[in-house]
Amino acid sequence: MLDPFYPVVPDAGWVAKLVPIGTKLIQLRIKDQPEAEIRRQLGEAKVVCATHGAQLIVNDYWQAAIDEGCDYVHLGQEDLVDADVKALRRTGIRIGVSTHDHAELETGLKIDPDYVALGPIYPTKLKQMPWAPQGPARLGEWKKLVGDRPLVAIGGLTLDRALLCLQSGADTASVVGDIVNHADPIGQAKAWLAATRRPV
Repeated sequence: MLDPFYPVVPDAGWVAKLVPIGTKLIQLRIKDQPEAEIRRQLGEAKVVCATHGAQLIVNDYWQAAIDEGCDYVHLGQEDLVDADVKALRRTGIRIGVSTHDHAELETGLKIDPDYVALGPIYPTKLKQMPWAPQGPARLGEWKKLVGDRPLVAIGGLTLDRALLCLQSGADTASVVGDIVNHADPIGQAKAWLAATRRPV
């Protein structure tokens, strides 16, 4: 079971900010850094997550995730071509995949992923994408297609939109800009945590 609040952050410093306040699931999406720096940040983030009982998901860098003993990787469609899925499975690393249409979902399901992400649900400024926004209604369709796997909604999410996604079939709401670009990111993260917390 994935936590319903799933922030995606650009460096280990954000992991150190968000995990101690109660974030239990976080993706480290490092871009354009040398290998040594990626591994250093993975190591830092892993320690923070282990200390606080949080799940760290590594974006793209599957070999580094294996070498550093991480629990989870997130693979985009282009990464599925190059990633050694068998090696990831041998080491017990779980895999999440991105999907944007039925063809990508079919490709993603072939590796028996541990979660499936659908996006963009809403317009997003963070990535140039050839796909139109899916809308929350698409989540219900995707949930039927992915079976028992957790379904992650991503793309243009604000807190209000995330709650609608969770009501529409998503198990987890992945957020980037509404946290990292917010004037009060810690306050906003706390608001997300409070609003998405499942009853015990």
